[in-house]
Amino acid sequence: MRFLPLLVMLMSSGLYAQTGSEVFLFDLQSKKAKLTLSNPKNITNHNGYDNQPSFHSDKPLIYYSSFNDDGRSDIKIFNYKTGKTTNLTKTSEREYSPTLTPDQKFISCIIQRDNNAQDLGKYPVEGGQPTVIIDNLIVGYHAWIDDTQLILFVLGEPQTLRLYDTKTKTDKILAEKIGRSLHAIPGQNAMSFVHKISDSEWIIKRFDKTTGAISDIATTLPGREDLCWTPDGKIIMSDGSKIYWLDPSSQEKKWIEISMPANEKIKGITRLAINKKGTQLAVVVAE
Repeated sequence: MRFLPLLVMLMSSGLYAQTGSEVFLFDLQSKKAKLTLSNPKNITNHNGYDNQPSFHSDKPLIYYSSFNDDGRSDIKIFNYKTGKTTNLTKTSEREYSPTLTPDQKFISCIIQRDNNAQDLGKYPVEGGQPTVIIDNLIVGYHAWIDDTQLILFVLGEPQTLRLYDTKTKTDKILAEKIGRSLHAIPGQNAMSFVHKISDSEWIIKRFDKTTGAISDIATTLPGREDLCWTPDGKIIMSDGSKIYWLDPSSQEKKWIEISMPANEKIKGITRLAINKKGTQLAVVVAE
C-alpha cells in the first residue's frame, strides 16, 4: 500500500499537518547587513488549508496549494500585481507542492489520487491535463536541478534524499533522515537540504551538483526545517513567531532577527518562499 503524503508527514514530523493556514506576503528590503519586512498582506483569506507557496521566476505570480469545500487540494495562482486569484487546477485529484519547471512551461506537483497512488506530475502553466513524471516512488517534495534532474524527498523509514534523472528514470540515494525544504543555492552549482542527524541536531547541507559532494552549511534554528535563499545567498528561517536571516559566508554564522511589523495574525510561521528579485517574501502562518 502506498502511504498518503500528509498522513506520513504528520506521523513523522509535527510540523506538517492539514490544519488551517494562510499565506502572507511581505515586501522585503535588503540594505547592507540589514533585512526588513513590511506591508504584510493576507493573500489567501480563505478558511482551511492554504500552503506551500512558490513564486514564478519572472512573473508576479505565487502558486500555492489550497483545500476546496470537499477537502481536496487544488493549485491556485495569486497575482500580486493585480491582486487576482485564479485556479490552475480544479480536479478530482489532490495537488501539492507546486513548483515552476526550469523551462517555465509547467508547474510540477505532487498528485495524490483516490486509489492511494501518489505521483509527481506536471500541469501546463496555462492549464490542461497533467503529465506523470514519477510514479514509482512516494515523493513528498521536490526541487529541480535542471531540465532533466531533480532532488527528491522520498517518504519512508527513513525519509531519503534522492537524485532523480527523468531521462533514465533512475534514482540514487544521497542522504537519509532529511527535512522537506529543498532548494537551489543562488549563484552556485549546488542544492541545499536539511539533514536531521538527531532530534537536537539539524544541519543545512550543500549538495554539489558537479562533484556530488555533500558539506555542512549551518545549523538550523532549533527544531525548524523550512527555509529559503535570498538572491545574494542569505538564508531565511523562522522560529514560528519571528523571522531570521543568516549569512553562510560569515565566520560566526549567526541567526539575526529581521525587523517586521507587529501583527497578531502572523503566528505559527512555517514555510517561506522568496521571489527571484528578493523583494517579496511569502510565509505560511497558522489560521
